[in-house]
Amino acid sequence: MNLTQPAPSLDALAAIPFTHEKVLITTGARSGLMITVAVHSTRLGQALGGARVWQYATWTDAVADALRLSAAMTLKNAAAGLNLGGGKSVVYLPLGTVLSDDEKRDAMLDLGDAVESVNGAYMTAEDVGTSAELMAIVAERTAHVCGLPTATGGVGEPADATAAGVYASILATLEALFGSREVTGRHLVISGLGQVGGRLARALAAAGATLTVTDINPDKRELADELGADWVPVAGAHRIQADLFVPCGLGGVLDATVIGELNVLGVCGAANNQLAEVAGAAELDARGILWAPDFVVNAGGVVFLAMASEPDADAAAIATRVAAIGDVLGQIFTDAHTEGITTLAAAERLAAARLDAAA
Repeated sequence: MNLTQPAPSLDALAAIPFTHEKVLITTGARSGLMITVAVHSTRLGQALGGARVWQYATWTDAVADALRLSAAMTLKNAAAGLNLGGGKSVVYLPLGTVLSDDEKRDAMLDLGDAVESVNGAYMTAEDVGTSAELMAIVAERTAHVCGLPTATGGVGEPADATAAGVYASILATLEALFGSREVTGRHLVISGLGQVGGRLARALAAAGATLTVTDINPDKRELADELGADWVPVAGAHRIQADLFVPCGLGGVLDATVIGELNVLGVCGAANNQLAEVAGAAELDARGILWAPDFVVNAGGVVFLAMASEPDADAAAIATRVAAIGDVLGQIFTDAHTEGITTLAAAERLAAARLDAAA
C-alpha cells in the first residue's frame, strides 16, 4: 500500500454545493477500483440513476462527476413527473485504464456491494461505460438494479426511450424556433454517436434532416457514411453553421468559449450536465440561442425504466409518456419567454415545484 500518494486537486469538489443526503466512497474488494455512490435526494422516492464507468484524471474528478450527475437526476426525475429521487454511481478508472472482461465482472460485483450498502436508498442502471449485461452482474449482489437484459426477464437498456425523448424535444425546439416541427431540410450537428446519438442520427436522417456528425471514436465515421452525413472533427463541430447543435457525448461541452463560437439557433441534445457553468444558461440566452435543458430532454430513459418495471407495464403508455417530454419542454420554452427568464430557471422551477409539494 502506498501511503505517500500525492494529493489530487480538490478544486473539482470545492466548486460543487453539497446538497446530498448520502455519499459513499469505497474501494472495491475484488477490483481495487474506487466507487462512488451519490444519493442526492429521496424526497420523491428511491433515488434512481445510472452507473458510469469512466476514466478521470483524478479520483476527485470522479467524485465530483457523481455529485453533479446525481443532483441532475433529482431534477430529471422530478421534472419528468416520476416518484423517484436522484442518485448516481461512478466507478473511477485512472487515465489509460482498460478493463478485461474478468476485471469488468469484478468491478460490477463491487458496484453491487456498494449499492447494497446504502440500504435501498438508491437503485442503479446502465450508463456510460456499462450495459444491461453488466447490470446483470450487479444484480448478483443487490436487488436494487434495473434495466437488466430482456433474455433474463429484465426490461432491457433504456437507450431507445432516451433517444425517442430527445427526438420529441428536438421537434419541440424546432417548433419554438420556426413555428413548425418539420425536420426535412433542417440542418443538425450531432456530437457523439453512442447508444443514444447513433439512434438519434438514424431517426433524423430517416425524417429528411441534413446532418453533420462527429464522435471521439473514428470508427463511428462508418455511420456517417451510411447516413450520407458530413463528418467533422469533434473540436470544431460546434462552429458549424446549422439550425441545431445536438450534444450527445459527455457533459460540460457548453463552456464560455463554445457558447461564444456556436453558430446555431438552438441547442438540444442527450448529454447530461451540458453547461460547464450555470452562467452558461444566461450566456446562451444573451446570444439568442435557445437551449433545451438537458435534464428534461434526456428523461426518456428513466421514464422507461420506471414504467417498464411496473407489473402492468404497457408499451403504448410508455411511448406516449416519453413523447410527452416534448410537450413539457414546449411549456418550459413558453414560460421562459413569457417571464423573461432562462430556460434553465424555468425547468428548475418545474422540478422544484414537485419537490416542494412532496416536502
